Formats: sequence, structure tokens, C-alpha cells
Amino acid sequence: MSVRPESRATAAALLALALTPAWLASSAPARAADEKRVTLDDQTALAVTIYNNNLAMVRDYRRVKLQLGENKLGFVDVSGRMRPETAILTSANNVSFDLLEQDFNYDLLSPQKLLQKSVGKEVTIVRTNPRTKEEERLRAKVLSTNGGTVWEIDGKIYTGHIGRVVFDRVPENLRARPTLVVTLNAKATVSAPIELTYLTRGLSWRADYVALLNDTEDKLDLNGWVTLNNRSGTTYRNARLQLVAGDVAQVSRPLAVARLRRESKKAEEAPRMTRQALFDYHVYSLQRPATIANNQQKQVALLKAGGVDVIKQYRLPGSSAYYRYRYSSPRPTKANVWLIFNNTKKSNLGIPLPRGTVRAYKKDASGKAIFIGEANIGHTAEGETVRMRVGRAFDVSGERVQTDFKKEGLARYTYETAYRITLRNAKRTPVKVIVSEPIPGDWKIVAESHSHNKVSAHRAEWTIAVPAKGKTELTYRVRVDF
Repeated sequence: MSVRPESRATAAALLALALTPAWLASSAPARAADEKRVTLDDQTALAVTIYNNNLAMVRDYRRVKLQLGENKLGFVDVSGRMRPETAILTSANNVSFDLLEQDFNYDLLSPQKLLQKSVGKEVTIVRTNPRTKEEERLRAKVLSTNGGTVWEIDGKIYTGHIGRVVFDRVPENLRARPTLVVTLNAKATVSAPIELTYLTRGLSWRADYVALLNDTEDKLDLNGWVTLNNRSGTTYRNARLQLVAGDVAQVSRPLAVARLRRESKKAEEAPRMTRQALFDYHVYSLQRPATIANNQQKQVALLKAGGVDVIKQYRLPGSSAYYRYRYSSPRPTKANVWLIFNNTKKSNLGIPLPRGTVRAYKKDASGKAIFIGEANIGHTAEGETVRMRVGRAFDVSGERVQTDFKKEGLARYTYETAYRITLRNAKRTPVKVIVSEPIPGDWKIVAESHSHNKVSAHRAEWTIAVPAKGKTELTYRVRVDF
């Protein structure tokens, strides 16, 4: 079967999407004759701004040839998850035109889609006669594709696979790649660069940090990476990349692209990502073009800081239920291990940290880095504190024993309870353990072996020194009114 030269690319795409081991297509898509395909070969520049919440703004620059009067342009390989209502088409050279209408075609070509679009229409079936072994062709009407294909051939109904399928044409609303078709009225015949700006889903980023703790566990080296994820249905080649850290509000109506465009500023050239404050967000710009392939995860260096001051804490957690119920058996608990550092220049940091995951490591005696835990952090501005619970200590623990419990009252209840917490340290060095108790209601410590600190309306904390290979007992009595 011959294929017209102008439809070779389409025929090749159809053959690659074979319904059976082999099937043929007989003609090119039946699209409007005056539609001009604007492909990636016409692309002159690309800029992508990605937000934290699965949102990105794409600025796609392509050179097009406009004829005086009405033009229909098909922008091929736009994002498959474009929000078409946010699209804006402008001219970089102030070429005058009026935008009349636009159609976003994201119903992509596939064997199943071809069958679905052919319901109620006739196609050609090519099959081998089992008696003569000769190839024969016959016309068949597609009746249904619901759970399988139903055919009508010569007044009889057939189901299932009956041969190779040859379609007369590709439906106009089926495209091999996501395409935005715009119709505009140009005021002159001209070749001009056109900027297509739109918002899309399917592009996201997060920050990943690697923290390497030193031998004395009082400093760490922090390296930050940006992890990009592209599930938008298209590839962004050699794009200028910007990342916005912050929670941009979105409502039922699309976010205004015109405002977003004013939020993008060009930074000076630098070897890694540069940062600038913008509105109430932070914008990170990669100063070299990057290609983000579809269905690809990509990492880009974000920041590097060495010798950051860090504090290691052991914290023994409590529970508000301890102060309204009676307990008869001891409750042993391992201490949580926390790493805490201030995001300040004094601590050798002072860099706005986007939301992400911090993974902590420490080198063993042979110099190999060992993973010691991870934690998620929120957007952390300069001057704020990062607190990471990286795990539970093996050698530091506490055992809680309720030594007294009283309940008084009928309408209002008063509970008085006493505890003895034995803190144990099996390490060769002394440690300090923070016993953190959430206490409900109106409470008062009526007796204690160590002084507490009331850190909030419903929390008391004791900082207890525990000697190496030793133990320390904390006792206290608390009265709670409800």
C-alpha cells in the first residue's frame, strides 16, 4: 500500500502503535488544510518556573510565519497537562494580531483511541483466508469497544480479534503529541517570534539535603539538591529553570499568568543556583540550560554549607494520658535523638532552606559514611531553627513508674499523680536527657526532685544529667484540674 509523502511521519507513528503484530494506515490525519504545525524545530527559547505544589509556568518561544488575515497554528509538544485557560500568546516584536480561538488537543493517538473514535464507522480488515492462505480485505463497521471490540461484517456480528485493522484516516481530534491549536487574525504577513505562556500540572520539585556530622557531633556539612520530577507528558529541552519556594495560593479560577510573569527576573550568571527574594517567596535560578525529559527525575545542586553548628539532644517523650489514668506496670522508653541547628550566619548557615528531606550521615572508624536517620523540614527562613528527630537511642532510655494516683470530684475532676522516671545511660560518656511531658488541664507541680521548666501552657520539661554507665532518677508529683 502506498502512502502519500506528506503523511509519512503520521504513518510511521501509527505503525509503531500496532494494534496487532502488524496493521496499516491508509492516509494522513484529516486536519484543516491551512493549519501550520509549529514544532520544537521552531523553538528559539524555553523557560520553566516550577512551584512546590505540582504547578509550573512555561514560557515557550517559537518563530512562526504569519499570513495577513486568519491563521491557524498548531503548537506541538506543549505540556500534556496544560491548563489551557491560562494560555497567553504574545509577540516579542510587537507584531499585531487578534486571538480568535484556541483548542487544546490532549487526546493522544493510540490503537485503542483509534478504535474508540471509529465506533459507528467502517474500517478495512486484512486477514488470511484459512483455506486458501491468501490475504483478503473486507469492510467492517465498529459497533462497540466497551470491554472488547464488536464488529459488523456482512450483516453478522463478530467479537474479538479478526485480523489487521486499516483505518481510512486519523480523526482530527487525535494527535500523536499534545497540541495547542490557536486561530488568530494577523495584521500583516511576517515571520515573528511568538511567546506562548501557560500553567501546567505534572512538574514538581522538592529539596533533598545531605547532612554529614563530624566526629565530635557538634558541627555538620550541609549539601542541598533540587529533585525535579516531570510527569507532564512532554520534554523540556535546554530550558532556563527557576524554582519558587513558598506556598502559592490557588483557587478555583486559574492563577493569573500575567502576574506570574512579573515574578520572574533574570539573575547574573553563576556556577550554581542563585537565589532572590520575591514577593513573599524565594526564587532559585539555575544559570545554565537544563533538559527535563518526560517521566524523568533529575537532580541539580542547590547549596553547600560547611561547619554548621549543631546540637545533639536526647529527649524522652511523655503522654497526656499519663495524668488521668492509673498504670500498674513500668513503661520503658528509648530516648529520641534530635539534631538541632540554627539557620543563621553565626552558625555558618543563614540561607533560606526550601521544604524537603534532610538525610543525616556520620563516618565510622574506617571513614565510611553511615546513614543515621532522616527527617522532613518545612520552609525555613533565615533566623529560624531546624529540628530533626533522626531516630531512637540504643544506649539511652527511661523507665516510668507511677508511684501514686488519686481522683477527686464529681462535676469537675481533679487528678493527682506521682511518677518516678529512671534514666539510664550505657554510653562511655555522660549525657543530658530532656524529659518532655505534655500535661493537660490546669496543672501544678506540687513536688519534684529536679526543677522543671514550663515551656508552654501544657508542657513541662526537665533537663537531667545522666553519668556515663550510670543512671539518674527523676521524681515529681502533679495536680491536674479539669
